[in-house]
Amino acid sequence: MVSRRQFMRGDFKSRPPPQRPPWALAGEAFLAACSRCGECLPVCPTRIIVLVRGYPEVDFKRGECSFCGACVAACTDRALLRSENREQPWTIKAQIADSCLPARGVECRICGDRCPAAAIRFSPRLGGPPVAKVDAASCTGCGACVAPCPVAAITLA
Repeated sequence: MVSRRQFMRGDFKSRPPPQRPPWALAGEAFLAACSRCGECLPVCPTRIIVLVRGYPEVDFKRGECSFCGACVAACTDRALLRSENREQPWTIKAQIADSCLPARGVECRICGDRCPAAAIRFSPRLGGPPVAKVDAASCTGCGACVAPCPVAAITLA
């Protein structure tokens, strides 16, 4: 789907929406509320919030989200809003692609070792190393598994 912003720029390529900081308002509401002040960047303890085209986005290649809420506290525009009826910061979950090393016959468990929620499990299989599987119910979407993956086989969506 092409966003209004992409359409106005003449960018008709469909791409996934950017991952905003935790507890961000949805879609266009975030863009309307965010003043691009950048106050959420320096307060992030893991430094995963970056500016892309002026707006804050989360870059899991830099690290994981600790869900500390510092970015929410720093947001005076209320584009990041933590409310009682919105306990979870987002609904994204880790997804493992076919390029994962164990799926190709190479032993690797680094994503499971780094997952603080123990949401990545390794199912034994005959004739090869155990294959990584994500338990969606346990996955918090923190992104701790993304950066250490040696073949970039893990994404959050």
